Amino acid sequence: MDFNLFMNDIVDAARKDIREAGYEELKTPEDVDNALTREGTTLVMVNSTCGCAGGVARPAAANSIHYDKRPDHLVTVFAGQDREATEKARTYFEGFAPSSPSFAFLKDGKIVTMLERHDIEGHSAMEVMGKLQEIFEKHCEEV
Repeated sequence: MDFNLFMNDIVDAARKDIREAGYEELKTPEDVDNALTREGTTLVMVNSTCGCAGGVARPAAANSIHYDKRPDHLVTVFAGQDREATEKARTYFEGFAPSSPSFAFLKDGKIVTMLERHDIEGHSAMEVMGKLQEIFEKHCEEV
């Protein structure tokens, strides 16, 4: 089996998972600037191909938004794939080290809080979903 073809399949599946959950893919630095400077609340999922992204972070991202309160905007960058977009997104996460998978929560383009890899890895999707919904409860309006 060709390793590159195998990895392309994994990346394609990871992209599809998060797009189908309703997240907008940001693939360029310009996409990131346009999305992260919008007014309102924004959840950024920093996607990756690791096991905790597929087994915990993406399921939590998909299911956490089925809640009374949720962010105005749902976006994603893909660490290790869309490198320039991911690097640009991380410039908005002031005070937080690069981490993937992770979730950044912004309001009016400013970082409010972040769930880093250590908040995801070793936890269940339900636990991470609960952490995200706590953020939504505190910072989002009812939909």
